[in-house]
Amino acid sequence: MKFSLSWLKDHLETAASLPEICATLNRIGLEVEGVEDPAEKLQGFRTARILSAERHPDADRLQICHVDAGPGFENVQVVCGAPNARAGLHVIFAPPGTYIPASGMTIKVGKIRGQASGGMLCSLRELGLGDEDSGIAELPADAPVGEDYARYAALDDPIIEIAITPNRGDALGVRGVARDLAAAGLGQLKPWSAPEVVESLSEAETIVGPSWQITHPDCVWVTGRLIRGVRNGPSPAWLRRRLESVGLRPQSALVDVTNYLMIALGRPLHVFDADRLAGPVLTVGHGQEGETFQALNGQDYALQTQDIVIRDASGPQSLAGIMGGQSSAVDENTQNVFVESALFDPVRVALTGRRLGLQSDARYRFERGVDQARVREGLEAATALIQELCGGKAGPVVSAGAEPGWQRQASLRFARLKDLAGLDVSPDEAVTMLQGLGFELLSREADRAVFGVPSWRNDIASPAGILAQAPELDQSRARRAEENVAAAEAEADLVEEVLRLRGIDAVTPLRLPQRTQVATSALSPEQSRLNLLRRLCAGRGLMETIGFSFVSSQDAERFGGAPAGERLLNPIAADLDQLRPTPLIPLLRALERNLARGLGQEGEAGFFELGPAFGEHAGRMVLAGVRGGQTARRPGRKGHGFGWEAARDDLTAALLAVGVNQAGLTTVAEAPAYYHPGRSGQLRQGPKKVLGTFGELHPRLAREFGFVGPVAMFELALDVLPRPKARQGKGRGAPVLSPLQPVRRDFAFLAGPQVQAQDVLKAVRGAERALPQRGMISNVRLFDVFEGSGLPEGMRSLGVEVTLQPATESLTDAQLEAVTRALAEAVEKATGATLRS
Repeated sequence: MKFSLSWLKDHLETAASLPEICATLNRIGLEVEGVEDPAEKLQGFRTARILSAERHPDADRLQICHVDAGPGFENVQVVCGAPNARAGLHVIFAPPGTYIPASGMTIKVGKIRGQASGGMLCSLRELGLGDEDSGIAELPADAPVGEDYARYAALDDPIIEIAITPNRGDALGVRGVARDLAAAGLGQLKPWSAPEVVESLSEAETIVGPSWQITHPDCVWVTGRLIRGVRNGPSPAWLRRRLESVGLRPQSALVDVTNYLMIALGRPLHVFDADRLAGPVLTVGHGQEGETFQALNGQDYALQTQDIVIRDASGPQSLAGIMGGQSSAVDENTQNVFVESALFDPVRVALTGRRLGLQSDARYRFERGVDQARVREGLEAATALIQELCGGKAGPVVSAGAEPGWQRQASLRFARLKDLAGLDVSPDEAVTMLQGLGFELLSREADRAVFGVPSWRNDIASPAGILAQAPELDQSRARRAEENVAAAEAEADLVEEVLRLRGIDAVTPLRLPQRTQVATSALSPEQSRLNLLRRLCAGRGLMETIGFSFVSSQDAERFGGAPAGERLLNPIAADLDQLRPTPLIPLLRALERNLARGLGQEGEAGFFELGPAFGEHAGRMVLAGVRGGQTARRPGRKGHGFGWEAARDDLTAALLAVGVNQAGLTTVAEAPAYYHPGRSGQLRQGPKKVLGTFGELHPRLAREFGFVGPVAMFELALDVLPRPKARQGKGRGAPVLSPLQPVRRDFAFLAGPQVQAQDVLKAVRGAERALPQRGMISNVRLFDVFEGSGLPEGMRSLGVEVTLQPATESLTDAQLEAVTRALAEAVEKATGATLRS
């Protein structure tokens, strides 16, 4: 929200300086984002008059001018190349030492083609005030000589820009800001009321004007008035300057009036060319599927049935609350206009504007809430200003709908100012502050007061903010709860108003009570485990990402489905309309973008994310990672891609890091459909508990994503892992290391096609109890799978490496033979596989 200081003072009687105003705005919650003073960059420029202009003796296109620029510069010689420089012309003069904004240079005394020049005569473009550079700026003949140009041109008017929170729609008008400042003690709010408009059209002229009809439930109240015989043209200078100061481009007097009142009062308005409207009725109704509407910005928009559209007999003429249409726009030939002032549902305006991607100042105000009671006053103000600037005769006001029942009450217990805000505010002071904001004092007792909420404060005591009660709750209890919540929230709103007017800086800071003298851990066991996994993945060369929880519904279908219950009706982007079933989707998209830009051609590209997944297991936490590209080449070693082994190693390392016992894990060749059917698997704890999935991306999906080589990926379901336990006492202490050397033995087992390698490994680990020393088997690893000649038909050889770690004494040959027999018997008993001779 931008406004000029002079505009603010149209509504606020104050002697406060600009720094005081900005400090107060910050104190009351209207944060100042910036202050721009146009006079600062125009320092030094002054008005002047050319006394004489003669041709330069050594240059055909230059003139030697003598200039009167006031005290100290009564007769200055300036060499000027402007073709319009002539005696008697009033101009803008830059004396030596003046900084020129457009060129970035500073004027100095010098010589041009041998002639002295003691300044510069300027164009508006050189001052940064326009694009005209055909010559020097020509001021009116009555312009004073020697006056500061910024002051003369009324450019010494600072522009203040403030940030508006979504609940403060009333502060989107200069008058609303002035009201807040006055309530904060920075002056007096000047009185304002809508001017009285005399209806001057005859009855016959009035009959041919439009009337209103409402068929859309989200239009509450709409008013309008026909004005005949207007003369549209450029706005006066004061109005153009006001609009330009806040970044609006003046267009014509009729349009500028609506923009001016929107900024001044926060009241959006629209003006139609009445001669371009078809039929006697304007209908505020639904859009139609397949119908297009050309807005004032020249763009065509496809309408839907939920949109609020103002239409005449020929079709849509305005997208209500957002933007008018080209077909009924006013121009320099407009003679009769129909002015509209209405009240539309803020949610419907916001939904339509967001769906169409259509921004406007009117939409910005409607969706934050406009004054519900002063629709008619906005129409009267617009009529009066149009008649003042453009003439014309006004007809009667026509309307449909009615003023809504906006009246609300809020009570304040004075003790709550101390309880909730920590402020020592007297009841009289609190009441005065609230009355300054427009709250009407309805009743007052020693300990409390009841106020009527003003129509422009839609955020206070609003019933729309109360959540629906549970359907199974007893209705009488639900009603009492709703009433209590409404009263509590309204009281908290009043406390907030007093707090911000007094200033948050006035609240005495208090230290939170210390629960214990001994500092507790800053991280919970769950948080520590997540940090451990982050460090592990980073150490393995993966880069952490934080992706959106929303993906496109097409991607969600590819990775586990897109249930309608998890689809957004109003997404922030078309490709973010579905809750993701797995974090792999944004990770693969990130990998795709990085590989397309060269990452991974001379080194691997890998990403991971710790985040939620939805779908079948809604809200579960998942550690997911992807790898792609090529490893870097090294002497004697070529670069290679990443297969399922890389994903398995990442997943296994993560499980080891969180303390999962590898001996209790089984690997099954099952994985979701988006994994490669022959190069993927799941790690399970027990027959059904799935801890994680690893493998390569399905070839079909790899082609759709644009990947050239294989992509390795894994998912670890954190919610199904055993909960980490906080360490107690002295902890586990240092590990006990054996002084004896480990012994490694390789075993080859003949197994049928039905025997799984993991069953063989599990049987080897299970032979522990038959060995001469407990805890002797420290590692079991599959290192070879062989099928082919030399083996019985249908059989394969599984090579298993077993590491034996004696603890108390070295193993003898006899003990090693006993270990071999025990392992062979355990494997044969469990799987039927025999030791290969």
